[in-house]
Amino acid sequence: MDWYESVFEVIDLRSFSNLWYWIGLAVLWSTVSHWVLGIPYDTIIRARRRTPETAMQDLHDLTRVNVNRIVYIADLSGAWIALFGSAILTAMALVAFYYRIEFAQAVFFLVFPMTIVGALSVRIARKVQAKGLVEDALIRQLLRHRFVTQLIGVVSIFLTAMYGMYVNLYTGPF
Repeated sequence: MDWYESVFEVIDLRSFSNLWYWIGLAVLWSTVSHWVLGIPYDTIIRARRRTPETAMQDLHDLTRVNVNRIVYIADLSGAWIALFGSAILTAMALVAFYYRIEFAQAVFFLVFPMTIVGALSVRIARKVQAKGLVEDALIRQLLRHRFVTQLIGVVSIFLTAMYGMYVNLYTGPF
């Protein structure tokens, strides 16, 4: 038995049975839930509590900068991003589920929900900019967006876990 076989006997490098994949999935959704339109959740909470007094102004500044940035990118290259993004997702889905490549399946379960969250973020950014939301209305919208993002995350983690268990039970160990 050589070194290569020993390592692969001890460490399972398949995606759904790898602990690092699940840690990465948890970190991904934790990070996405914390940054709402590029605004940290703690900034939103401090603005809602109005402590310190400058918290609301900080929230407005961060919101203005991030919303303008998101809308600008969507207006400038949104069609190209949608075109190439859908092509890449389609190719990944074919490789993952038609050719049954486990790594592509794992990446698809990470990337596909992120596209939904990204599209939702563009929609919310346009809404905030068009309506000029401020103060409590802005906070409500950002917290609602965070809730929906977390809901997408919960569904995504559940579906990934169910599919991962199916793959692990179906294929078994090496």
